[in-house]
Formats: sequence, C-alpha cells, structure tokens
Amino acid sequence: MDQVVDTETAQEFMKETLDKVDASTLQQICAEVLVKSEWFQNTLSSEALPKLTEDDFAEVLRRIFATRGKTRQQLLAYPFEDMRSWMYELIHGDAEVSDRVDGFVDRLVGLDDNLRMDFAGELLHFTSPDRHWLWARWMWDPRTKTGSLPLVTTAAYDYSGETPGQIYMKVGRAVAFVHEVGEAAGFQSISRNIFGTDVFLCCVYVVYAYTVLKMRMTNEFNKVMPGLPEFCRRLLGVNRKGPRKAPVGA
Repeated sequence: MDQVVDTETAQEFMKETLDKVDASTLQQICAEVLVKSEWFQNTLSSEALPKLTEDDFAEVLRRIFATRGKTRQQLLAYPFEDMRSWMYELIHGDAEVSDRVDGFVDRLVGLDDNLRMDFAGELLHFTSPDRHWLWARWMWDPRTKTGSLPLVTTAAYDYSGETPGQIYMKVGRAVAFVHEVGEAAGFQSISRNIFGTDVFLCCVYVVYAYTVLKMRMTNEFNKVMPGLPEFCRRLLGVNRKGPRKAPVGA
C-alpha cells in the first residue's frame, strides 16, 4: 500500500483542508452523502428499479452533479424503457463489473466520455457502496491525467486501460488503497466508511483547484468562488436538500 499511496502528500492535503474548515463540517457532509446513498439504494434496488418512473429517473439525475442542466436533457432524450434496462444491467447484472461498465457507457452514444463515466460511477457507487466505488472526472480524468487520486498516489501507479471498464478497476484499486491507509496514516479522520474517503478525495480536489485558480484568476473572480464545503457538496451531489417526490417504495 505504501507503494501506491503518497501518505505525506495526503497528510498535507488534510492539513490544508482543516485549515479552511472544521472537522465537524466534513463529518456533516459525509452524513449527507450517506443519506444520498440510502436514497439511491432504495430507489434503484433490484426490486424497485423495474418500477422506476420517468419522474423518478429525473430525480436520480438531479442528485448527480454531472447530470444536471444540458446533460440531464440529453439523458432524458434516450428511450426511457431502454435506459431503465441499461441501468438494471449495470447495477444488478451478473457479468464482471468492468464488462457491465463498458456495456453501459457504449450505449450512451452522443454523450461526452467523461459524462458517461460520471453517470455510471455514481449509479454503481451510491446504489452498492459496499461493492462498488465512485469514479468521477474530479477523481481521475483520463484525458488530462488529472484529479484528486493522482495527487495522493505515487507517480508509479498506472491508471491506464484500454476500456472504461478497465480504468474503472484501476480507479477502484487506488480508492481502496487510500481508504485502507487513511486512518493509519492520519489523513482521513472524517469517517471510516467509504463516504469519508469520498469526502476526503473531494477535499483534495477542491484544495488543489483553489490553488490553481488563485494563481490564474483575478481577485474579483476568486471572491465569488464557493467555499470548500459548498464546492464539495456540489461535486458530491448533496447541495440540494431533499427529494422533490418520495422515492420508489417509500
């Protein structure tokens, strides 16, 4: 694990985070992410998903940062019965997860590659957090080779893959290492569940993004940037409170 995780850098990111926000706020964000996952687990379970309505699907998209706005309209344009079937196969199918990911993203013709993976990663992770991990572009962007994960892992770790599914497995391995090392190395004290690691990696990205933006942007622009907690909540899809309608099965 020490050959994968750059513990010194990870510790420094946690220190910089706690210089900007108190630990209790991070724990609150983690609790909000847990609530989001519970909603996904209820709404997209193997029993509930076949009964999903178009309104329910729109609510799923509202809870994912990457699938709002124009992307939401693109996803709503796919035949709903097909989309529901694709989602079921992705989340509950019998094939290996890498094959399920590849099959799902291949079907989303016309959608940006990063958006396809953001969508697939959120569906998998928040419906089955004990089995599947998150992959969003702010964690690892294959095109730009940037994100929070390479900031806290060693340069020797290889995130490449020939298919999105292969890359998803590489991302998952890195997340698992960060999750396991975090408590022992003292850089992840938010929560020992996987959502604590999600929040930590989000904080890493936000701290890095602030550093880059402050060097490139004007003081006036920096003043209107959201604070770290709000930025994290946006990326994790928990900045909008409560469902617009009751989830399936409620």
